[in-house]
Amino acid sequence: MSGDSDLIKLYSSRILALAADMPHAGRLDAPDATAKRRAPLCGSNVTVDLKTDGNRITDYAADVKACALGQAAASVVGHAIIGCTEDQVTQARDALKAMLKADGPTPPAPFDGLDVLRPARDYKNRHASILLTLEAVADAMHEARASA
Repeated sequence: MSGDSDLIKLYSSRILALAADMPHAGRLDAPDATAKRRAPLCGSNVTVDLKTDGNRITDYAADVKACALGQAAASVVGHAIIGCTEDQVTQARDALKAMLKADGPTPPAPFDGLDVLRPARDYKNRHASILLTLEAVADAMHEARASA
């Protein structure tokens, strides 16, 4: 029963509120780059579209089909992503991975809202879903830079 109550705590009202308030949901009409990521264990998937101006994201959309934790992560990313550089995205992705896997520090601003997902570190089967959006954005940024 303790495991069930821990899981219920994981899905806090803050995480559920973020999952319900996902900005930039959908797809862009003419993106500069698109990337799709899938978490094989749970089947969650994310497709992101980006427009860039040099190295900065100028427009963004995400089609997210994930659990509440993956949706919450996508929501935090969606609120913070416009104006970010590829380096910021890569640093946030790496910090989120370290936060989940090794109880590392919270990702730097503007992605520090991802700290709400810190309780998920004890649920390794949820990590892939949480990382999907930042991994897809990093892939899309790489694609945009390569095609520029």
